[in-house]
Amino acid sequence: MDINEVLQRDEYKFLKTDQRLVHRIILIGFGGSYAYGTNTETSDIDLRAIAVRTKKDILLSKDFETITNNETDTTVYSFDRILGLLAECNPNCIEILGLKPEHYATITNTDPILLNIAEKLLKKKSIFLSKHCINTFGGYATQQLYRLRQKSLEALTPEEYNNHIVKVIQGMYDHLENSWHIPRDKIVVKNTNEGLKVDVAAMNDISLEDFYGMNNEITNVIRTYYKNSTRNEKAMAHNKINKHAMHLLRLFMMAIDLLKDREIITYREKEHDLLMDIRNGKYMNSDGMMNKDFWDIYDEYEAKFSEAKNNTKLPDHPDYAAIEAFKYETNNIITYNEF
Repeated sequence: MDINEVLQRDEYKFLKTDQRLVHRIILIGFGGSYAYGTNTETSDIDLRAIAVRTKKDILLSKDFETITNNETDTTVYSFDRILGLLAECNPNCIEILGLKPEHYATITNTDPILLNIAEKLLKKKSIFLSKHCINTFGGYATQQLYRLRQKSLEALTPEEYNNHIVKVIQGMYDHLENSWHIPRDKIVVKNTNEGLKVDVAAMNDISLEDFYGMNNEITNVIRTYYKNSTRNEKAMAHNKINKHAMHLLRLFMMAIDLLKDREIITYREKEHDLLMDIRNGKYMNSDGMMNKDFWDIYDEYEAKFSEAKNNTKLPDHPDYAAIEAFKYETNNIITYNEF
């Protein structure tokens, strides 16, 4: 599918009429299954884009952060917002930097200065890579595993369920530390005979504001899982099990590339046939459960992921200095040229 032809459709007119986006989009490309190469004839089209802000918004510290068009499954990130998400190695965002060249649109009627910003962003992708991907990709994979087990009728026991939530929250530690300034060694969540417990005694001298923010994020995680557990029957009806199984392995594949080779490979050409076989139900039994062959493949990729994270040469944190310098340079250019 030609992304440039897609953008000519009437439903994408908002990209040319929304004043926050007109002549400010620096990068736009496929997201979802078309980006991964796992699309089918019935797959929806997802687009992801990045746009700079106006001079006025930059000077007034106003940021739209994201613009979502539900009709077209299009998400546009502001330049400053995407830099933060890339620094966190957010799986849904880092993949924007690893698309096939033909999966980016050719942006016309755009100032060469803005196109140059996009080129620099793609060339500077290495400054965003760090060991943060262990928790972000690992956390997403853990969520997919939970959904897969629940929706394939392999219901978790209460103990397994709580252990899973603890694992997910532990995967958030880096994010919580960066967002709420709470050292990871002060966040103690554990599963006990009496249920999930939080060791509050370990949190000395934590500001009320930071504690409140952290508490809200953890609460949202638990609320989301309780909500998801009531949707299994509906998910079964919509045949999403194989899709969760496919994404579980795809996340491992991308994470292994990042950890071993420092590469962002969104389109899974080498593993295409395997992923499509999973999506098309080759590894599902007639009773709705994934078969032994699938779990053998899962064990193989989980082991590869574990080896990669134990031997990675990635830095502990992204190059914050380089990211800040790029942000300053870009916003300075925009304000100087009055975009």
